[in-house]
Amino acid sequence: MQVKEKIRVEIDGNEVIVERGTPLSEVFKKAGIGDALGAVAGERIIDLQTPLSESIKIKPVRRGDPESLHILRHSLAHIMAQALKELYGVDKVHLGIGPTTEDGFYYDVEVENHRITEEDLPKIEEKMKEIIQRDYPILRKELSREEAIKLFKDLKERYKIDIIERIPPEDTISVYQQGDFIDLCRGPHLPSTGKAGAFKLTSIAGAYWMGRSDQPQLTRIYGLAYWNDKDLRKRLQFYEEVKKRDHRKLGRDLEFFLIDDNVGAGLVLWLPRGSTYRMILENYLREEHIKRGYQFVYTPHVGRSKLWEISGHLEYYKENMFPEMEMEGESYFVKPMNCPFHISIYKSRVRSYKELPFKIAELGTVYRYEMSGVLHGLLRVRGFTQDDAHIICTPDQVDEVIKDTLDLALSILKDFGFEDFKIYVSTRPPYAIGSDEQWEVSEKALMKAVEELGYTCEVDEGGGAFYGPKIDVKITDALGRLWQCSTIQFDFNLPERFDMTYVGPDNQKHRPYMIHRALLGSIERFTGVLLEHHSGLLPLWLSPTQAVIIPIADRHIEYAQKVLETLQKESIRVEIDDRDERMNAKIRDAELRKIPYILVVGDREAQKGTVAVRSKLEGNLGEMEVQKLLERLVERVRKRR
Repeated sequence: MQVKEKIRVEIDGNEVIVERGTPLSEVFKKAGIGDALGAVAGERIIDLQTPLSESIKIKPVRRGDPESLHILRHSLAHIMAQALKELYGVDKVHLGIGPTTEDGFYYDVEVENHRITEEDLPKIEEKMKEIIQRDYPILRKELSREEAIKLFKDLKERYKIDIIERIPPEDTISVYQQGDFIDLCRGPHLPSTGKAGAFKLTSIAGAYWMGRSDQPQLTRIYGLAYWNDKDLRKRLQFYEEVKKRDHRKLGRDLEFFLIDDNVGAGLVLWLPRGSTYRMILENYLREEHIKRGYQFVYTPHVGRSKLWEISGHLEYYKENMFPEMEMEGESYFVKPMNCPFHISIYKSRVRSYKELPFKIAELGTVYRYEMSGVLHGLLRVRGFTQDDAHIICTPDQVDEVIKDTLDLALSILKDFGFEDFKIYVSTRPPYAIGSDEQWEVSEKALMKAVEELGYTCEVDEGGGAFYGPKIDVKITDALGRLWQCSTIQFDFNLPERFDMTYVGPDNQKHRPYMIHRALLGSIERFTGVLLEHHSGLLPLWLSPTQAVIIPIADRHIEYAQKVLETLQKESIRVEIDDRDERMNAKIRDAELRKIPYILVVGDREAQKGTVAVRSKLEGNLGEMEVQKLLERLVERVRKRR
């Protein structure tokens, strides 16, 4: 009789010895733990049916623990898939993938002869509740590759077969079954459908199979899931606020931008009001950079293929570039990045160490071929403008350069109304170019800059690019969401590829350090984030129209014109609404356009030289002398707060 090998399982400081392959439920039973749904084992969350194959330290996961939501949401994805099968036909519904998300789950499905819409969601929810009430046990089974392929061929699940064929030979293939429904899955899952918590199906989207446009487009159904109705309602309220702040809606209401199918998906048209805002933003960026010693340049939108060969883009990045163009026997590409052009400017003549650090900046529009399925308003586009810069410096200048760059990034973000930052430093990955000295100098410079500016950072060990470490700055918006903005990235690759040098004090050529950095990331994406953070009410200094004057009657237009001229002399962006509309309608329109100040003038104001002031942010401020109002506006614009 063969004796099974024993393994040691450590739970909460206690040790349990069991046979290899024992299910987690038996381990917990032996340890006297009866209320767990699963466990954290290493980096995985496993369920009660998972067999343990090696000695390991585990942490029980109970209902209410953060990790338990992963188990709940994974099970609800399967419950939704079963509901779809029952509603639209076992042989008519073909399943893709059904992972968990930050706050719920989704499933990609293909339904023959039926297009699922949001009107179908209540019906699907009802069927899910019915399956939960049936309280099916959720059973796990491991299969050989051949068994799994045969099973899913019989079930007519071609996408599951595609997944199985991608699973490495050494990996275990498992399926989970509840009632008549069976699905390919690693888990984890609840012990039964009846233990599921509160959920809500929220939206429908399209998704290409495996994210590739040459594959079928499936229907993605999203859901939220929590253990109780209170937490679910709270999250639904959050999403209602997200909807109100959606930058696409705000962009239409404020007449900032549009994306026209006749122009092309992911290509932004800036309308006059949005262009005014953008001009203000770009002028501000130029001023702040010039104060720090940057020089601005302009570079073409296209470049010869030879340039992209040297940079490595054609070898490593071509699938993200727009198609090749042929002109007079020469091959060209529209630029996905500005770096090679900036390097060409640096290399236009021999550089001395006395010229370094060499700071070159550009608000350069670049083009990247994003899949149509991931395009999203201003947040994901195909043509966008980077606040791009490259700093070329000597090794002994690195510390000061990084500190100054990070300080500039944080200062700029604060001027836009962001105060809560998370800073991440990504270090050398296992496979990297550059010398040990280069990596040591650059990583220390990044850490030192964060520390000297009074911030803390999280270190992403091994998370750097192969060509250098980096700092990422993430901002927290008004809804508590994190957004990636500033990146400060060392690059040991391009200086080698382009043979960049400078002449040192010893009159010899040396290889400089090169730093890429973008502080807002892109004008388009940052604008989307900014609109949602401020719910469309931009800081006064950024607003395209800072004040609107509303005359009560036509006889007050002459006085309104005098107020306008007074404010305009100090560069306040102001307009008069002299439309043939009721005053209350004009006020409502100004509020919808998120204009910071509404100035109402009538007989009383004209006689006294005042205006009745309404602030979008502070409410009714009452009557105010024009000069006093002007001083208030000028001071607030000057402080950018």
